[in-house]
Amino acid sequence: MATAEAPLATGMRLRYDVVAGLTAAAVVIPKALAYATIAGLPIEVGLYTAFVPMIVYALLGTSRPLSVSTTTTIAILTGAELSQVAPGADVAQMIVVTATLTLMVGAILVAASLLRLGFVANFISLPVLVGFKAGIGVVIIVDQLPKLMGLHFEKGSFVHNLGEVLRGLGHLSWPTLAVGVGTILALTLIERLRPRWPAPLIAVAGAIAGAALLGWQSHGVDLVGTVPSGFPHLTLPDLSLVRQMWPGACGIALMSFTETIAVGRAFQASNEPLPSANRELLATGVGNAAGALFGAMPSGGGMSQTAVNRRAGARTQMAQLVTAAATAATMLLLAPMIGLMPHATLAALVIVYSIGLIHPADFRDILRVRRTEFLWAVAAFAGVMLLGTLQGILVAIVVSLIALAQQAADPPVRVLGRKRGTNVFRPPSSENPDDETFPGLLLLRLEGRLFFVNAERVAEKIRPLIAQHRPRYVVLDMSGLFDLEYSALSALVDAERRHRAAGVQLVLAELNPEVYAMVRRSPLGEALGEERMFFNLEIAVERLQAEAAAAATQNTESPT
Repeated sequence: MATAEAPLATGMRLRYDVVAGLTAAAVVIPKALAYATIAGLPIEVGLYTAFVPMIVYALLGTSRPLSVSTTTTIAILTGAELSQVAPGADVAQMIVVTATLTLMVGAILVAASLLRLGFVANFISLPVLVGFKAGIGVVIIVDQLPKLMGLHFEKGSFVHNLGEVLRGLGHLSWPTLAVGVGTILALTLIERLRPRWPAPLIAVAGAIAGAALLGWQSHGVDLVGTVPSGFPHLTLPDLSLVRQMWPGACGIALMSFTETIAVGRAFQASNEPLPSANRELLATGVGNAAGALFGAMPSGGGMSQTAVNRRAGARTQMAQLVTAAATAATMLLLAPMIGLMPHATLAALVIVYSIGLIHPADFRDILRVRRTEFLWAVAAFAGVMLLGTLQGILVAIVVSLIALAQQAADPPVRVLGRKRGTNVFRPPSSENPDDETFPGLLLLRLEGRLFFVNAERVAEKIRPLIAQHRPRYVVLDMSGLFDLEYSALSALVDAERRHRAAGVQLVLAELNPEVYAMVRRSPLGEALGEERMFFNLEIAVERLQAEAAAAATQNTESPT
């Protein structure tokens, strides 16, 4: 019976994958065309990007539903880099520069995989990523408004483009605006009323039909024009550009991997293995490198297309192969029809899906939880718009590093009391006024990592507490301390010596095995001895209270 069910199960999975792959293709192909325009590239580059990298990922990737082509973020970063490296280049030159950039992105990702750098997926903090993506969304929308409104001017910075759009309001093309707004309304209504329908495909098909049947071009609506049909030709990169483009390639590679692993994890089913970060680096890296040789732009996992793929029932990477096959059919058969697509329709597609990058509620939630991290998100948001996209990703990384350094440099030192009748030790608060404190004992909890950057700061926090409480024993609860670096250990040795001379004894409790072994090998271990290092805080309090009581009794009984 088991052997009879296996082919049936395989056949069912294949059917689900075919349906999902075709459904995803209806979303992937129109969006890939639109994303190519974001980067300032011919729209057929979007098809190439939805073809080769997708096949490679299907063979090497670890996420079953992940759909790989390109994204709004990668497209805008690519466009920013190309505009700096090859301003005013013709189409042939631009394709070569793009191939070089894509190959470099692939090489960086493959190298990161070989070096086991998958942990970089968590390199940018979530608040910073929220601000960065929101800034990217605003930049893309402003960049696409001229196409939506039929305006023509030389592109520049975000501020320049916004100013030109505002100045051009009196000269917009009403037919072009009508096509663009109509596309936006169609996309919005279909996705809201019929979420299972392929909204991008319907909108694009409707626009192409309108342009063909109603002659929109004669009313001033710009069309895409000639689109080459057939498979992409072999494209050789220009390695002389490597030195000039490596910073931008690193930024795009980081964003490609960050988005890919985030999307893969977001759509992982409970019965599926967690995507392997280093294997994802390899899959996206090889996909980019292979795609570069066939004219593709940098690629990565896309959120919306993966959502469609999963919702349509994708079970394995076979769904991606079906999407790639549909893309190939489009390149071979439908290129002339794509040429009838209005630029305003592509701009509308980009705007609708770029709005999805902007989540005001995320900013509000961050502000509600922590004001400092809200400021990090705002800094990343402003950095993208005011400094540029590639500089913006640098701002995002720098802000994340500053945030990490700030947290590491100022670890908390918490005074503890005990909840009456329990062994629960916690910081005092107005909600728990009855918590016990212990005369002669100052209980302090250290958290995080104690090392050369923060050792003096921790000492600065402890000194006034000792002066305020005047304890006989200072008990350091080390349960939250996962690492103790040599410089910090040396500072503890000096502190123990000074406090002992002042009549205050240092006591350690609940050390993890690594920290305990380090303390035992150090002069601090020799000074404290086993009698001043306790298994947990409860035992330490009990022993020290008994010791203090015995000392008090001895002092009372001794002759005066």
